[in-house]
Amino acid sequence: MEKITAPLTSRSSGVLSPHLLDSLITQACAEGASDLHLTPTSTKVIARIRVDGQVRALQECPKDAHDELVARLKVLAGLRIDEHFLPQDGKFKYICDDSTIDIRLSIAPAIHGENAVLRFLVAESFSLDSLALTNAQRESVLRTLGQAHGMVIVTGPTGSGKTTTLYACMRFLATGTKSMVSIEEPVEYELAEVVQTQVNQQAGYTFSVGLRSLLRQDPDVIMVGEVRDQETASLAAHAALTGHLVLTTLHANDVAGAFPRLQDLGVDPYVIASTVSLVIAQRLVRKRCRACGAHAARPPSHECRTCRGSGFKGRIALYEVFEVTQEFREEFLHRPDRTSLVARIRANGIPSLLEDGYGKAAQGHTSIEELTCLRHA
Repeated sequence: MEKITAPLTSRSSGVLSPHLLDSLITQACAEGASDLHLTPTSTKVIARIRVDGQVRALQECPKDAHDELVARLKVLAGLRIDEHFLPQDGKFKYICDDSTIDIRLSIAPAIHGENAVLRFLVAESFSLDSLALTNAQRESVLRTLGQAHGMVIVTGPTGSGKTTTLYACMRFLATGTKSMVSIEEPVEYELAEVVQTQVNQQAGYTFSVGLRSLLRQDPDVIMVGEVRDQETASLAAHAALTGHLVLTTLHANDVAGAFPRLQDLGVDPYVIASTVSLVIAQRLVRKRCRACGAHAARPPSHECRTCRGSGFKGRIALYEVFEVTQEFREEFLHRPDRTSLVARIRANGIPSLLEDGYGKAAQGHTSIEELTCLRHA
């Protein structure tokens, strides 16, 4: 879709607010934001951005600009401009500094007007080499992706980079020698050699319906954006059991939590033990700023334009990667409690997320303070 060009008009003052939306998006992109929030209050519209996982204020806009901002966004994303009481989601393209950015738009009704959140999907060169995996972790991933069947599960909370990891795995597999399909919500990036489909709740095309349909397409590799219900979990597990390589995400805190989570979703323990081949748990933490050389022994430069004196720029992933062993499968079938599962994983020499974080802090990639969320998990 075209770049925004029409100026916005302030009704009450009659003064043109030229290209306000243009300005906000351009500022957000220049700051390296992943999201732009346009939140209406009783007196103004607060524009905030999320940079490296943290939200901060960008600009305050007049209240009378709110309706025009939201209406313009709806037009760009092909949404209904006359609907103000139901959430809507859409997508459009934006050109910034000669680069095309895909923007995912979410609009939800709030007490002072519709709240809009824009997610910037900057094209990335997804590859396993771009992931911050150790050599041992990468070898485990490669061995598993070389199998003809089984289930690869990536776990973590929302915003932990799970989709990036899945796409990197899919791109590695997309050699043109396999039939590859996906069911996603939504399709964030296009992958060559992959038939990508998108959930459409209104049309009844759910993860389970889509997966059932894709299994009739003779695929070798199936990517399921998220396993969140009993039917999808059962279909994905049985697909892995019957000769397909299935890659998916699951909400669990760590590797050990993925197994009881599947059980909670109604998958038979014997099926879980027979199909799950690899589990990756991950989190994102802020990276030390390379421009000012901030590290434990050297504080950040307050004059650094790259990190604005915070000492951090960008984010790096922490991983726990477990290639499931026969001993673990037996442990899960006989003693499926979390304590026993964690002990068996550690017995295989698999570092935890926190231990991986300590290693990356020691190498200067992040700080010990950034690991606080893991210590209290």
